[in-house]
Parts: sequence; C-alpha cells; structure tokens
Amino acid sequence: MLMRHRSKQADPLEMRLAAEAQRLREEANALPPGAARDEMLRKARQAETGSQMSEWLRSPGLQPPD
Repeated sequence: MLMRHRSKQADPLEMRLAAEAQRLREEANALPPGAARDEMLRKARQAETGSQMSEWLRSPGLQPPD
C-alpha cells in the first residue's frame, strides 16, 4: 500500500487564497488588456471568493443543524 506524505500547511487556507488573489492581480496589471489579463483577473476573483467562503464556513455564527 502506498503511503501518503502529508504536510501541515503553515498558513490557513483563507490567507493562502488571499495571497494568490493578490499575486494574480499584480500579474494581471502588468499585462496589456486582452484575454490573458481577463483570465488572470477571473482567477483572482475566484480565489477571493474561495477565501471569503472559507472564512464564512469557519465563522462561529454558523451552527450545525439540530
């Protein structure tokens, strides 16, 4: 049986997604208008949305169903 090599992430998912979104936005700003820039901005928005959803799911106000 194969063993999986697991490693604990240093930063929470929300922080990693936010950093990825920031990096993608910076790269997109360096590109000329066009399809490649639009694709980078789309990926940045997806990363931001994922970060916000993860924060919402981890929030203490979210209660499991009874």
